[in-house]
Amino acid sequence: MARSPSDWLWQDEFWLPPGITWEDMKESEDIRYPQPRDLLLSIPFALILVVVRRAFERAIALPLSSKLGVRDKQRPKAQPNPMLEAFYSTRCKNPEEDELISLAKQCDLPVRKVEIWFRRRRNTDRPSLSKKFCEACWRFTFYLTSFFTGLAVLHDKPWLWDHRECWTGYPQQPLQPSLFWYYLLELSFYWSLVFTLPFDVKRKDFKEQIVHHAATIFLISFSYCGNYIRIGTLVLVIHDASDCFLEPTKIFNYMKWKRTCDSLFMIFSAVFLISRLVIFPYTVLYNTYYYSMEIFQPFFGYYFVNVLLTILQLLHVFWSCLIIHMVYKFIIQGTMEKDMRSDTEESDKDEEREKIREKEKNGIIYFSNVTSNTYIQRNGSEPLNKRTHLTNGHVKER
Repeated sequence: MARSPSDWLWQDEFWLPPGITWEDMKESEDIRYPQPRDLLLSIPFALILVVVRRAFERAIALPLSSKLGVRDKQRPKAQPNPMLEAFYSTRCKNPEEDELISLAKQCDLPVRKVEIWFRRRRNTDRPSLSKKFCEACWRFTFYLTSFFTGLAVLHDKPWLWDHRECWTGYPQQPLQPSLFWYYLLELSFYWSLVFTLPFDVKRKDFKEQIVHHAATIFLISFSYCGNYIRIGTLVLVIHDASDCFLEPTKIFNYMKWKRTCDSLFMIFSAVFLISRLVIFPYTVLYNTYYYSMEIFQPFFGYYFVNVLLTILQLLHVFWSCLIIHMVYKFIIQGTMEKDMRSDTEESDKDEEREKIREKEKNGIIYFSNVTSNTYIQRNGSEPLNKRTHLTNGHVKER
């Protein structure tokens, strides 16, 4: 008789070592094991976190941003234009040159005016600095809480100090309540990030964020179902350690505290590189690849979890290369390179050029120099910085 998809998915050979079946993982009054149905609790808890986040941002983060001097940039608004608005909403937010020309004819406007309208309209949709500040505050609060929660849960656990203990008695390792709630907290948080993605600040790596959140939810869920709780808690603590320094770096960047921001970024870089390139390979990769085989023979779940962790480590290497590049630029040039994920606001340079052309028509041009502003007349006279001013007010040619 053919197996149903559910029966095929939960085959003993996929999830458990040889000689162990799901019958051996049944709960009793004294012993509790991870059950896949427990993961459904993460959905309502994620919705609760969304509510808590909104309350936190309005009651704490937003007033804090005002007190710390975080000011939103005053952006010139695009003039109401139903035809351009319809094109912007339904067709394209950044039209090509031929589309600009067509829209200009339809609206009876100069092409440059239409281009400026779209630029201002795009800037209007960009998130404000206070919104970015509030998001960074919420993530910092969670990562800090999660990190110290993990330390509180694991400080007395033997596998934190002796990594072989991760596999002692596997997979029949009872699930302790503290580990269950710690896992539920992390999984609910990443579900909440998925729920709020449409409303959060959209960066250039928006699609990558979706993939990252989905992969994280999958890894946490898989490790829970396969009872890789002990190794999973180590992975969570290691990742939260560096994230605790990343979010305050953003906060001080929004506050324009450059030195503090640069200092925190250097600390974040050191913690990230040490935790992801040194501690993670030894504590997690070597642990799952080598120590686990002292307890059981390799099976499908063993290979699968090692492949997932190896992919995770490759991502660590990729991000580490970017961080090292930024640190190198900072040491050599003395300036921190901008986050490539940030969506920069467009300036009205073309509008400024238009104003200069209008001044040229009146016979005057203003040039901006590094050291001084030079006033030049259209009749061909020399700039003033090439003349010597005498005490009587006359000018002597050099």
